[in-house]
Amino acid sequence: MQPQAASAQGMETIERGLRVEANGINVIDDGERKGTPSQLFWPWFAANVSVLGLSYGSFALDFGISFWQALVAGVIGIVVSFLLCGFVAVAGKRGSAPTMVLSRAAFGVRGNKLPSAISWLLTVGWETALTVLATLATATVFDRLGWGGGTSTKIVALIVIAALVVGSGVLGFDVVMRFQALITIVTGVLTIVYIALVAGHVHWHTVSAIPSGSSQSFIGALVFLMTGFGLGWVNAAADYSRYLPRSASTRGVVGWTTFGSAVAPVVLIVFGLMLAGSSKGLSTAIEHDPIGALSSELPTWFLVPFVIVAVLGLVGGAVLDIYSSGLALLAAGLRVPRFAAALVDGVIMIGGTIYVVFFASNFLLQFEGFLITLGVPVAAWCGVMLADLALRRRDYDDADLYRTTGRYGDVRTLPITMIVVGTAIGWGLVTNTGATWLTWQGYLLGPLGLGGKAGSWAFANLGVLIALVLSFVVIWVGERGRVRGQELSATPSGALPSGTAPA
Repeated sequence: MQPQAASAQGMETIERGLRVEANGINVIDDGERKGTPSQLFWPWFAANVSVLGLSYGSFALDFGISFWQALVAGVIGIVVSFLLCGFVAVAGKRGSAPTMVLSRAAFGVRGNKLPSAISWLLTVGWETALTVLATLATATVFDRLGWGGGTSTKIVALIVIAALVVGSGVLGFDVVMRFQALITIVTGVLTIVYIALVAGHVHWHTVSAIPSGSSQSFIGALVFLMTGFGLGWVNAAADYSRYLPRSASTRGVVGWTTFGSAVAPVVLIVFGLMLAGSSKGLSTAIEHDPIGALSSELPTWFLVPFVIVAVLGLVGGAVLDIYSSGLALLAAGLRVPRFAAALVDGVIMIGGTIYVVFFASNFLLQFEGFLITLGVPVAAWCGVMLADLALRRRDYDDADLYRTTGRYGDVRTLPITMIVVGTAIGWGLVTNTGATWLTWQGYLLGPLGLGGKAGSWAFANLGVLIALVLSFVVIWVGERGRVRGQELSATPSGALPSGTAPA
């Protein structure tokens, strides 16, 4: 091949890779479905390899439990919550549409606007939180290097981080997948180096001496970790498996999604527990700057690589969030191209980051409140979605996902009721005393004999579990007949015209 031809081919490949994705909330055409379940490892690993996982070790110990209790809560909470993501991802390969479009089979085409709006709030909140953490971490490390960690550094860091996140979200699926593969390799290697460098700061005699906490505290840590990890992703879990052929292995989809998501957080939280348990000062610092505080144990020469691993890890999560938040916004009813929805979310993300970084305080308390508060309705949605998916034996009908008169209906009363009731009960059984705007929660702890907002069950976060389990059981029992009737109709209703995907 001539050099000119090779150069032209290379440029064509780059241009093709940087092309803005045309797909929105439509069903992916058969010709575009590609790959194998093992490719799901890359985006999910990259999104969850963030060194923020180390800080969750400190968050877990803050519940007043021992290392061993926190270890069990961490492993179970991470694996089980990401297993839920694996199950939801199966819907993607069976329906080849975004998660919050496939959810219409349970809630009805227009009834699904409510959970889509909730999903949008969660993903926008997460991408903002990750951008905040990346900006603060950069400023902290630059300050330690003597390069200045003030306002100008934060502004430049925010511009660079926002460009990476928003740019990837706008360009779409192919760029996201390639960027996540790069992040996986870089952050995976640098995280291993980080662990090796700070391992000497672990003091086992101090960690093992941490006293045990109550069962209620253990449950609280378990639910918090489930919410902070897998339950924060269930509403986006099918967005990446939707490009797989429908003949792809179901076990492979579940297995690779779960493994790719959980393997890094499990390793990180184990080491984070030992690191935070060895130093009370470090745990206190993490409350104010969950990422930047981790640099205090590092030699100066590794601070720049640390910024790279910290920022890329957080960006990896934010990229998946902004892509999925754009899809959720479209599913909620906004009629714009997908890239425009991603831009809208990017503007909101930047505005939220500016507020938190330059004007707000007590980020961790507000972050915990955000996780638990939105974790309740998302858990209720997850219960409905999993029950509906478990009841189905056939692939989704493509066209009826977009027709209010189709088999999935317009507004499904029982599933929507479970979102509302599950959320109302759930919020009554969680507390967020650190976030002043959430002190109204926990209103059922007293009437149900659980000791009120100051009792032993106040911080057990029972509302998340109850919303999840209650919604699953009610839908499993109450919707069985409806789903069976849909399954008996084996004849497809007919495809929509090419390129159309009405909300």
